[in-house]
Amino acid sequence: MHDPWPLVPLGDIATPIERAVVPVPGTVYRQVGVKLWGQGAYEREALNGAETRYKTLSRVEAGDIIVNKIWARNGSVAVVSDPLAGGYVSGEFPTFVPDPMKLDPRWFHWFTKTRGCWEQCDEKSRGTSGKNRIRPELFLEIKIPLPPLDEQRRIVARIEHLAAKIQEARHLRQKAAEQMGVLVDTERATLFDEASKKGTVRLDEAATLERGKFSHRPRNEPRFFGGEHPWIQIEEIESSGKYIRTWSQTLNDDGLAMSRKFPKGTLLISIAATIGAVGILDFDCCVPDSIVAVTPKQGFDSEYLYHYLIYVRRHLEDLAPQSAQKNINLRILSPLQMPVLPTSEQRRIVAYLDDLQAKVDALKKLQAETAAELDALLPSILDRAFHGEL
Repeated sequence: MHDPWPLVPLGDIATPIERAVVPVPGTVYRQVGVKLWGQGAYEREALNGAETRYKTLSRVEAGDIIVNKIWARNGSVAVVSDPLAGGYVSGEFPTFVPDPMKLDPRWFHWFTKTRGCWEQCDEKSRGTSGKNRIRPELFLEIKIPLPPLDEQRRIVARIEHLAAKIQEARHLRQKAAEQMGVLVDTERATLFDEASKKGTVRLDEAATLERGKFSHRPRNEPRFFGGEHPWIQIEEIESSGKYIRTWSQTLNDDGLAMSRKFPKGTLLISIAATIGAVGILDFDCCVPDSIVAVTPKQGFDSEYLYHYLIYVRRHLEDLAPQSAQKNINLRILSPLQMPVLPTSEQRRIVAYLDDLQAKVDALKKLQAETAAELDALLPSILDRAFHGEL
């Protein structure tokens, strides 16, 4: 299918402009930059006139087209929005004014988000002084489909309507996932608050608490690693979910002598820096002294303990002594009040919370899948728009 509109070089519909000013020491200038891949212009950190090496800066106005010489090949092209008007760019950002009788700046704004624009910028950037910088005269050779002005405006309105719908869908999906996540936390708190009314025991009466170990410093000494003993740290607990099933490092026998290994099924809770990350080991594993191993005693279910430790996590940060790096210890963990319930009731709570969490996880997975679909929608819409099919 042939394009219904002529492909017009930018040089026919836009003119270079430089509203030059000489930077004055003590005067602060708002700086404008351009993001990659058509993500638009933005306000950078302000610049004192005494801090720049450029002899002149150029003021930009709403509707200007600006391009980053260095990163044009990666889609660093944009149209200046109203809030950025009056900002300044250096000579690294050539600026152009669209002919208002031929080109609507919003039409070009959406063109900057297309692969066709990026590919042309890349082609025009190649081989220039060996640095892949685009020269202004070559940028003006880029061609854009150019329908009549009224048609540009009609299609832009259609694009922006559809883009708003896409953004609304993203927001609703994110909000739903966040609400489900809050629901799990709220339900867990309600259950344990109610359970506490029926009686509690100290955590060290419900479970054995043992601190991990790695006596050598620095902890990352290479000669202790690369053996057959799995070794994890706090970040691997935090990212694991309920069960810790993977590891990225191992200790050799010398490292094992410096550390402490706990069996599969042991609960782990972090007590330094990131406080209260919890998981259940799915393999025998060595852990450092920034982690406490929790082994349930008779009458207490390990998964019930898991949910209890997540429940108290929100309190642990407050209990940590104020220091450069927050830490808690066994003296803080041991007296925590653990609700005492019959085993059947513990398992009922676990099943209920696990089911809720599974629904949240399923929603997050669906959200990730649909996010990819939503991400593909706008490029498809723009492709249709610039081929006269919208």
